Amino acid sequence: MSFKDKVAVVTGAASGIGKATAEALAEEGATVVAADIDRDKGEAAIAAIRAKGHKADFIAVDLTNEASINAFADAVQARFGVVDILINGAGWGKTHPFWEGTAEFWDKVVALNFVGPMQLAKALLPKMMERGSGKVVNIASDAGRVGSLGETVYSGAKGGLIAFTKSLAREMARYNINVNCVCPGPTETPLLFAVPEKHLEAFKKAIPFRRFGKPSEVADAVVFFASDRASYITGQVLSVSGGLTMVG
Repeated sequence: MSFKDKVAVVTGAASGIGKATAEALAEEGATVVAADIDRDKGEAAIAAIRAKGHKADFIAVDLTNEASINAFADAVQARFGVVDILINGAGWGKTHPFWEGTAEFWDKVVALNFVGPMQLAKALLPKMMERGSGKVVNIASDAGRVGSLGETVYSGAKGGLIAFTKSLAREMARYNINVNCVCPGPTETPLLFAVPEKHLEAFKKAIPFRRFGKPSEVADAVVFFASDRASYITGQVLSVSGGLTMVG
């Protein structure tokens, strides 16, 4: 796969799956615009990509803030022109019983995992539509497909992102824009390792491969959807879970 002359925006690029995706796209020749709220880690991630001779830049964004999202989109398009690939990779949540959640916590989870990606898509899609091409890959979660103990609101937000992917794919097909979704299962990221140890062991035992996924393995699926090899695929949801979820 070659992404030469392609501009790819990757949110959540400071760590985990977003970082692995930014690295993979850069290695395939894309100019990567890494986005994250964590400026220090984001700059460090980009420095590592540049050290390998690849093209990358970092622009901070708060995906829970509409003004920040719009300012980010304006900055990206002013500096790089029309975006070819949008990877909505940022995500966040905490594991606890539903009834222990607060309205403030729910608002943040829904904003970051669902509303923020929608707002960023709305900000970047018009110029892609004018040009008549583009790729959008939303990184949701298997929690949104089948549910997840202790992640009820997170699951709901990711389920919304999955439904958004399918509906947006129908609207964007006339503009030759593909919209697909990757749903990771338990993957070795900071979000996973914030889960209590007893839950981690239960997760691992339930996975047929008896191990957690690596961020790079999820990134492989994202890169495929972002490539020309997926030119006739849209509105699809791909689970990368080591076989943990096989139906739904």
